[in-house]
Amino acid sequence: MKPKTLERWAPVVTAAALLIVWQFVCAVFRIADYIFPSPLTIVQALFEFASPIAQAAWKTFWVTMLGFAIAIVVGVLLGFLVGSSRLAYAAIYPLLIGFNAVPKAAIVPILIVWFGIGVGPGILISFFPITVNIATGLATLEPELEDVLRVLGAKRWDVLIKVGLPRSMPYFYGSLKIAITLAFVGTVLAEMTAGDSGIGYLMQTAGSQQRMPLAFAGLVVIGVMAMAMYELFSMIEKRTTGWAHRGTQGD
Repeated sequence: MKPKTLERWAPVVTAAALLIVWQFVCAVFRIADYIFPSPLTIVQALFEFASPIAQAAWKTFWVTMLGFAIAIVVGVLLGFLVGSSRLAYAAIYPLLIGFNAVPKAAIVPILIVWFGIGVGPGILISFFPITVNIATGLATLEPELEDVLRVLGAKRWDVLIKVGLPRSMPYFYGSLKIAITLAFVGTVLAEMTAGDSGIGYLMQTAGSQQRMPLAFAGLVVIGVMAMAMYELFSMIEKRTTGWAHRGTQGD
């Protein structure tokens, strides 16, 4: 089997092995479903409660995507500001690091008070990696390259737009793959804290009623949505920034 084929199937094989071990442990030790449900029980819950799970998943998905879209705009603009100016980098970057160091579970209740259960938590949690990666891509532009471009008549704005931003695209896509998972985290935490709909609310309700198969089914749905968006951004990244991945091609 070719190495690239092995890489493609490795996650599937690993996941299947984990599920088999999980099911085996639950069966051998006869673990109660309200404590730790088996994969088969979770699958049964997915089918049994397919309609409410689908409705909750759709609510969580569109709220997350709306907040994530706004986070992209905010992150790119702030990242461009921070990365294009040494003064802005020195003044703002440490504050961003401090904000990101605050535990997400601690800040979500505050964000709910300020912005409600909607898109606010997802925006303020997921914009950070976008901002940092865009700023890093612009701030680490090689001085020699910038000097050559200026000798050729390019202005600072030309260097940033025509060279800096394209060079930052791999950083940008890398940040999207991180930020989308954080966006789902923010939305679900908000729904679990003070929501009345969505996957987070469904999981919170199921947990309080000791219906663990349903709660784990919600976890599965969240994981699938996050992985799907991650793969989507990976595909777009490979198609638009193939020049940055030429070292991994050729298999």
